[in-house]
Amino acid sequence: MIALPLLGAAVLLIGGRRTDRWGHLLGVAMSLGSFVVAVLALVELLGLGEEQRRRAIELYDFIPGMVKMGLLVDPLSVSFALLITGVGSLIHIYSIGYMAHDPARRRFFAYLNLFVAAMLLLVLADNYVGLFIGWEGVGLASYLLIGFWYFKPSAAVAAKKAFVVNRVGDFGLLVGMFVIWTTFGTLTFKDLDVTGASNGTLTAIGLLLLLGACGKSAQIPLQSWLLDAMEGPTPVSALIHAATMVTAGVYLVVRSGAFFFPVGSGASLAVAIVGAATLLAGAIIGCAKDDIKKGLAGSTMSQIGYMMLGAAFGPVGYAFAIGHLFTHGFFKADLFLGAGSVMHGMNDEVDMRKYGGLFPKMRITAITFIIGYLAIIGFPLLSGYFTKDGIIETAVHSDYPILGWLAVLGAGITGFYMSRMVFMTFFGKPRWAEGAHPHESPKVMTIPLIILSIGSIFLGGYLVVNQTLYHWLSPAVGAAAEAPHFDPFTTPGLVTLAVVAAGVLLAWFMYGRAEVPQTAPAGNALVTFARRDLYGDALNESLFMRPGQWLTRLAVFFDNRGVDGLVNGLAATIGGSSGRLRRLQTGFARTYALSILFGAALLTGALLLVGNL
Repeated sequence: MIALPLLGAAVLLIGGRRTDRWGHLLGVAMSLGSFVVAVLALVELLGLGEEQRRRAIELYDFIPGMVKMGLLVDPLSVSFALLITGVGSLIHIYSIGYMAHDPARRRFFAYLNLFVAAMLLLVLADNYVGLFIGWEGVGLASYLLIGFWYFKPSAAVAAKKAFVVNRVGDFGLLVGMFVIWTTFGTLTFKDLDVTGASNGTLTAIGLLLLLGACGKSAQIPLQSWLLDAMEGPTPVSALIHAATMVTAGVYLVVRSGAFFFPVGSGASLAVAIVGAATLLAGAIIGCAKDDIKKGLAGSTMSQIGYMMLGAAFGPVGYAFAIGHLFTHGFFKADLFLGAGSVMHGMNDEVDMRKYGGLFPKMRITAITFIIGYLAIIGFPLLSGYFTKDGIIETAVHSDYPILGWLAVLGAGITGFYMSRMVFMTFFGKPRWAEGAHPHESPKVMTIPLIILSIGSIFLGGYLVVNQTLYHWLSPAVGAAAEAPHFDPFTTPGLVTLAVVAAGVLLAWFMYGRAEVPQTAPAGNALVTFARRDLYGDALNESLFMRPGQWLTRLAVFFDNRGVDGLVNGLAATIGGSSGRLRRLQTGFARTYALSILFGAALLTGALLLVGNL
């Protein structure tokens, strides 16, 4: 699984322009080959008993006596591998059409292959060292893809921002690994035994790992990079948001469940609070974006927040959290690639105020996009209905019901901003820019959309009904005291449906029925708050960047006035003293004779004084 896309990246990068004609085909073939291997691994696991579905494969000594590099094939890792390679392959195929006229298409597919290989290493490694190598590989690949059009200053800045913000989270993960090694003497998942460890130690490790997860999954307070990451080509956005990078944090929390869910640990509550805060923040941001890709980016923040909230409740919430991760992989890829299809037909325009009335011109794109939209808002019997509402129900019936009701509010806001996006894009009067000629995308782009939309319809029900995913994951993540079940007719479920319907209705009155303004209205303080991404950049600038600048200036002052001042002052003292002392050398014999006379007199007087004493 890992070697095929890694080989594809190596051939395309080292082969250079000689591979331009067929490089994109090689990239697709390597990703599809990896998907085939993942399917074979799934079939093999299904043929084993539940207790045998955890196979560790040792490869070599990474650090002799400390870490053995190996792979872990279990239901959790194979499930992620299927998502990464399956959805990733569809994004590769879509990119053939989307990047058809880009002169650097071969390099683009090399980076896509590198991204897939790094993410597979992250989820298949059997220890934290291998996970961390894949973690950093994903960070490198995201930097290369977000800044793919590096000649655009905005893309170059966005890539650097994503790279730097993620290093903050990576620092937390790295320190957490140090504490794990110091405390337990191992970094291998199967050898970790937290029995006897203090709650304080476990909570500290959990919080450090959570910091790493916040960086990769764009959760508060490390969420600011995700919206700027839209500067990369649209397939990059789909890959990052649907199948790879942002799911890594959820995987880390679930894989490290032993540090989050012992009795008395505060780390699980921190995960729940971060998830609830982020799902609301992302939804609010999505309401104020006229850029279709940035609106979807806010949506990703929100949906990953739901997954974090579900993962905070341990085995009872894992099935819904991971289930929502899988369904989100389909409908979010569908939405992002649908947005790319719209841009493809609208001369790369991203402003929804310049869309409108596109349904008759782009029927396949519109229908598949609307299916993804219905799935994400939790329309009954579509994928998101089973998984997201399952998370909400679990949270409402937990020890922290207020977080569940905040998730209900987030669902209503999701219904509003996603309906706003659909109404502004596909319905109403055309507001196209002069020279725009919207048209449907080629089949190489629409076929992946159709496949993703089918998954957006059926996957959630298949995973949740009859507790299919729960029983599949239990050998890898543990079983709950009572198997979780989804009941749509409970109070949280019915209230959620009502709140979502209210959000859709409000969006219809504001954007479906009314005339959409060509320029954004001034808005009130809340609108400004959302448009500026909840002042996340301003907060980071105030708390971290400005103090960092002051510390840098202080360091420069200390270096100039302290270190250099000491060295230069000593040199000046020696130079000045020698300048004064050399005046004693006059060159006149009488002066030297007089000096000898005075010196002899002083010496004689000193000897006489000593003799008398």
